[in-house]
Amino acid sequence: MQKNQRKAVIFALGAVACWSTVATAFKLTLAHFSVLQLLLVASSSSLLLLLGLLGYQQKLGLLVDWLKRKPGFFMLSGLLNPLFYYLALLYAYDLLPGQQAQTLNYTWAITLTLLSVPFLGQKIRGQDWIAIFLGYLGAAVIATRGDLFSLNFVDTTGVALALVSTLIWSGYWIINTRNQADPLVALTLNFLLALPWIFLATWIWSDFQLLAWQGWVGALYLGFFEMGFAFVLWLLAMQYAESTARISNLIFISPFVSLVLLNLLVGEAIYPATLVGLVMIIAALGIQQYRSGKKPI
Repeated sequence: MQKNQRKAVIFALGAVACWSTVATAFKLTLAHFSVLQLLLVASSSSLLLLLGLLGYQQKLGLLVDWLKRKPGFFMLSGLLNPLFYYLALLYAYDLLPGQQAQTLNYTWAITLTLLSVPFLGQKIRGQDWIAIFLGYLGAAVIATRGDLFSLNFVDTTGVALALVSTLIWSGYWIINTRNQADPLVALTLNFLLALPWIFLATWIWSDFQLLAWQGWVGALYLGFFEMGFAFVLWLLAMQYAESTARISNLIFISPFVSLVLLNLLVGEAIYPATLVGLVMIIAALGIQQYRSGKKPI
């Protein structure tokens, strides 16, 4: 594919626009569907989209090929994402204000740095330690609404689930570092293998009384855009990019736009501590990305 930075930026901004609406869509939809109901409808719609894209690319046969090669790997990968990751994240959104769940989830890149040491044999640089300290300090500011010394969390379970979601998401990317399958094929297999478990969990712990049209609109939106379409846009952005570093930095726009949408559409008053903590986390991610003396990739 011929490189085209302008197209890369357009595709990346499209993905960022999708991700910027996620927190708002989660909060609005959870007012009408349970966590498991939302996950069932969103995962099903995402799977239909991914199968359609693979059919358009004439790659459906690759699903069987790769599943035969690595059935255990794709089952584990599917359990991590979408099943366990979205369960932890959605329950966090159900218990916390959207601004807190979303911002705490942004520490996943810092969690990935820590997990890469034992699992990938990578070394932590001095600037990474600064980023880790700053990032988790920002998370603590958000979780306590700025009252650090009292350690009085808004909702301990919600905060714990938001941080657990970063562990699961980091684990998902770690096990996929050596995955050579087409990214679209791999993601489709994840959803295909996870869907029966999501259906079973909904049957046991929730129900199928999906009556609210507002819940359907939100869950379908999340399935098509957040879980499916945004991934495709970001993949295209990476393929067209002349500089992946410049494209990756666009993701920092998302949390700030998300806060505005939460305020306007959900009616959440934005806490000063959320803004302070978010700036600290974004600064930590910027420090982590910085490569001294090297040109952007």
